[in-house]
Amino acid sequence: MEHNDRLGLRYEVARKAIHLSSLAIAVIYCHITRELALMLLVPLFLGFFAVDLLKNFKGPVADWYHGTFGYMLREHELEGEKPHMNGATCITLSALILVIFFPKIIAITAFSMVAVSDTMAALVGKTLGRHRFGHKSLEGSGAFFLSALGIVAVVPNIDPLAGVLMALVGTVAEAFVFRIAGFRIDDNLSIPIAAAAAGMLYYTIFIPEAIEILSICR
Repeated sequence: MEHNDRLGLRYEVARKAIHLSSLAIAVIYCHITRELALMLLVPLFLGFFAVDLLKNFKGPVADWYHGTFGYMLREHELEGEKPHMNGATCITLSALILVIFFPKIIAITAFSMVAVSDTMAALVGKTLGRHRFGHKSLEGSGAFFLSALGIVAVVPNIDPLAGVLMALVGTVAEAFVFRIAGFRIDDNLSIPIAAAAAGMLYYTIFIPEAIEILSICR
């Protein structure tokens, strides 16, 4: 559980239910081409990003945003001093980055981890978290890692060792808060990109001949 987390369990569940629904992006991507995925993701991201920009200024969009979603926002998302992207924008941006820069199977595995494993970590950490690990709890991190291994077992054509490495890196990325020039990096970005980079590095070093099948999802 994150230190000074303002959200009660009820609101965390509501937030993570929305978060979990993003798993549909990975499922759909498994069955469509990269080009079609980009055609769907680009306008989706731009729509969320437009709302993000407008909510940082006083006006009807800001009033609607905070009135509708304020009860589900974390402390750093309520801070008015610095503009920031909300979770929906970050998760669609991460999907876009994964589709552009990584093979399909790596992208699906990494994105499934942020959709499913991050949800499990938050709920377990909120209810059972007692021991600190980074900025979160050991119990929540354990839930992330175990659920990530479950994802690796289900996603087709992923090398098991590459999958375990992705799960480990994703677990660490979820447990710690990263900042660049004072700006907090949303874990909807840090988790999938770090996990995907680790998986791709493993393939490149150890089994480059298997990279070709990473474009096949069946």
